[in-house]
Amino acid sequence: MEDLAGRLANRVQLTTDGLKCYLQAVKAAFGNDIDYAMLIKIYGNSIEGQKRYSPAECLGCKKEVIKGTPNSEHVSTSYVERQNLTMRMSMRRFTRLTNGFSKKLENHIAQVALYVLDYNFRRKHMTLGTTPAVKAGIADHIWSIEEIVGLLEAREKVAA
Repeated sequence: MEDLAGRLANRVQLTTDGLKCYLQAVKAAFGNDIDYAMLIKIYGNSIEGQKRYSPAECLGCKKEVIKGTPNSEHVSTSYVERQNLTMRMSMRRFTRLTNGFSKKLENHIAQVALYVLDYNFRRKHMTLGTTPAVKAGIADHIWSIEEIVGLLEAREKVAA
């Protein structure tokens, strides 16, 4: 959370789920300089109890203002949940209960770095018509896989 706060230049609106540890983390990172809300899911009782791997049926959600004045229309975890799904579908390391799940932290970090580079610089997004990096003005073209491999090779030469 402190890393996120350090990367932002302006006041933002943040939504988290109801996990209580976010309260202290957001307060420590942003202080009062945030519009923050929690989206708390309300679950029904599961007949199967603890036998199921997935949670019980979601009956609804409650929006709770924590700090500042978040716009209620934008209190949502949909964007981050969509990103989480895209990551899980794109990387076996995020697929639970499989042998592709990361066991070494350094391998996990390397895989996530490659994924983020590919997602932002090489992969053309239908909604943007280009890559996020080009749309944000960070890159002037869609990168090729050869350019990404070239970055890795250049880094290896420097490390050697």
